[in-house]
Amino acid sequence: MTANLFTLTNPQHIRTLRYAVGITIASALAFAIDWPLSFLFPVLSAVFLALPMPKPTLQQGLRNARDTLFAFTAGFIFTQFILPFPIIYVPLLALALFHTYYHLNRGGSFWLVLMLLLCLLLMPVLAGVHEGLAIGVVQALVGSSWLTIALLWLAHYIVPDMPAASTMIKPPGYQPGFSAPAAEAALKSSIIALPIAIAFIANNWSSQILVMVFAAIFTLSPDLDKGKDAGMKSIKSTLIGGGAACFVYGALVAVPEYYFLILLMFFASISFGAAINAGTAMSKYLPSAMVAMIILVNSSLAEDSNFTEVFLMRILFISMAAIYVVISLKVLDAYWPQTKVASSAL
Repeated sequence: MTANLFTLTNPQHIRTLRYAVGITIASALAFAIDWPLSFLFPVLSAVFLALPMPKPTLQQGLRNARDTLFAFTAGFIFTQFILPFPIIYVPLLALALFHTYYHLNRGGSFWLVLMLLLCLLLMPVLAGVHEGLAIGVVQALVGSSWLTIALLWLAHYIVPDMPAASTMIKPPGYQPGFSAPAAEAALKSSIIALPIAIAFIANNWSSQILVMVFAAIFTLSPDLDKGKDAGMKSIKSTLIGGGAACFVYGALVAVPEYYFLILLMFFASISFGAAINAGTAMSKYLPSAMVAMIILVNSSLAEDSNFTEVFLMRILFISMAAIYVVISLKVLDAYWPQTKVASSAL
């Protein structure tokens, strides 16, 4: 006799149901209230609910909320008080990027690193368009981040883990003290991320800002193969998510109702969740594919939007970021000083 798909004694089924319930709740609130950048709420929820992590403790939740506020403050200070002085801004931005990557390489909070990269890179570019736009965008990011923290607790409350769940991944934890390999990796990441960040900030290329963001994320691990793999993974994930978004968009054109959108999001998230937790070769692409689907569906709902154009532009931006990272890593590896073995002959 086969087990029921949602038998709540199976850890994979528990995570699948929690993933679907969490994303559906986030989507229902985001599309109903529609605050600025509301789509980030289901996007961030999809990112963290896909991880096989245990229920966050109160301390972890409060720490993530504090880290989000810290990242917003850092981005605001850099944009408001340091950006007008380029001769000071450039070296300080380089230092901030180095410490951000260095923190991650020593086992620091991925949440903090992601928030810092978004705030440090988005705010200056958007400030070139309008100062209020930059502050408003990052305030919306902070709000969506805090809602995501609350949703993680709610999703774990609605669909709790088994008391004896031992298959959850536990983070290795932050490693204090100086680490030469972590510092070297952070330096490589900073060298690659800084030029594209400066180019976008100096020229106010806000319409192509995703290229800069993707490049910064692809350089979280400054390894040529990993950078190339990250770019290819993002392209494949976007193609998969684009196929799912095309189906959802077509269904919404036929039935343009709010309740039908939420129903579609539930079926999409439970399908993706089951495949993510199946542990197949395809599973590694699906968390990002679900994120791509949410972004594409949200973009297609905007007035005068063109689904095909949005989809192709996203593929283009990811490809441009991947090409930049791969070429930069190749050049950097070619000229990076190699450690020489000291001669023992005296």
